[in-house]
Amino acid sequence: MYRLKYFVFFVLTFAISFHVYGQKDLKLLKKANKLAQKYVIVDGHVDLPYRLKVKNFRLEKEYLGIPYQTTDGDFDYVRARKGGLDAPFMSIFIPSRLQVDGGAKELADSLINMIEYIAAQQNKYFAIAKSPKDVIKAKKKGKIALPMGMENGAPIESDLSRIAYFKNRGISYITLTHGKDNFICDSSYDTTRTWNGLSPFGYQVLDEMQRTGIMVDISHVSDSTYYQTIRYVNVPVIASHSSCRKFTPGFERNMSDDMITKIKGNGGVIMVNFGSTFLDSNIEKYNDSMRTELRNLLVDKGLDEKSEEGKKFTEAFQKSHPKLYSDVQKVADHIDHIVALAGIDHVGFGSDYDGVGDSLPTGLKDVSDFPNLIYELLTRGYSDSDIEKMCSGNVFRVWNKVLEYSKVM
Repeated sequence: MYRLKYFVFFVLTFAISFHVYGQKDLKLLKKANKLAQKYVIVDGHVDLPYRLKVKNFRLEKEYLGIPYQTTDGDFDYVRARKGGLDAPFMSIFIPSRLQVDGGAKELADSLINMIEYIAAQQNKYFAIAKSPKDVIKAKKKGKIALPMGMENGAPIESDLSRIAYFKNRGISYITLTHGKDNFICDSSYDTTRTWNGLSPFGYQVLDEMQRTGIMVDISHVSDSTYYQTIRYVNVPVIASHSSCRKFTPGFERNMSDDMITKIKGNGGVIMVNFGSTFLDSNIEKYNDSMRTELRNLLVDKGLDEKSEEGKKFTEAFQKSHPKLYSDVQKVADHIDHIVALAGIDHVGFGSDYDGVGDSLPTGLKDVSDFPNLIYELLTRGYSDSDIEKMCSGNVFRVWNKVLEYSKVM
């Protein structure tokens, strides 16, 4: 009965995907492609820098094919141009372990150096961007803008002067924490609840971020941190890569209905994450059940998964039990939900490309696929101006307000 339930679920998922991709309105699809090229598209979170770092990218010599054109990962210039993506925020990702082991600032500097190197060595294709004006300027020249956001405030350590330092280096937002509580605040993934929200130092960090003009990113933070932050700040915030908890009950990393509603009062923007785990808890439950079944079968048969026989058995199992993915329709469902609760001015795209592995949904497998999402939104009745807001207008509004506030400060 258990297997039958998931078989039915798989068949329904396949049927929906066939309906979505097998019967497209060609006229509307053409319009979607046109709008993707016409409007500036900003993606709140692309993990290219850390992916290149762990693949031993070397600054002393150009790594040809990355990121102009490559079959690796989810992002390169050619695919971005095809999809209309103009400004992927390069994630300066800092693993939580470095806030204990040390080396967080050094890693942040090395990843920023990498992006600067890419922009300098391939300046026909890329340009560093520190403001919406820079993004627009790059688009007019046919370049991909590379704004940067620091994922995890760990490199600040206990030194507030580093906030201005990273601002000068090109950091336009800071995700306050990542997978563990840090010296700024509590994480949604951690159960320790070190501060029950923001630390005393965290409030000082928010003050300095507002003074220097760095956007506050509340992705990854605990619920308490979120509520304390939006009550405290004088600027709109962003969730650079978060989705709706309604579709993933119990997953605190996503945003609850009340949090989404309150983003409207703050004026902020939620940039929807594309990872299947963020989109549909049923997908994850099915995939987890299949992994458990495979492990149990390996044990029953006395097979080591790393042995040749174990690998062959695993490969055969995976072929007969294919992994499920969410789809572009579910991404649009999350957008619909945010719009229903907060309004069209408070939603954007934050794919998490190169950061969620192979969990990307059908129809949004890499940066070339943004027209598929625009197509889906058009089928749901969103206007051209609505889509322009989602593509970049909303995040530009927040970004500009943060920059303007820093001038007043």
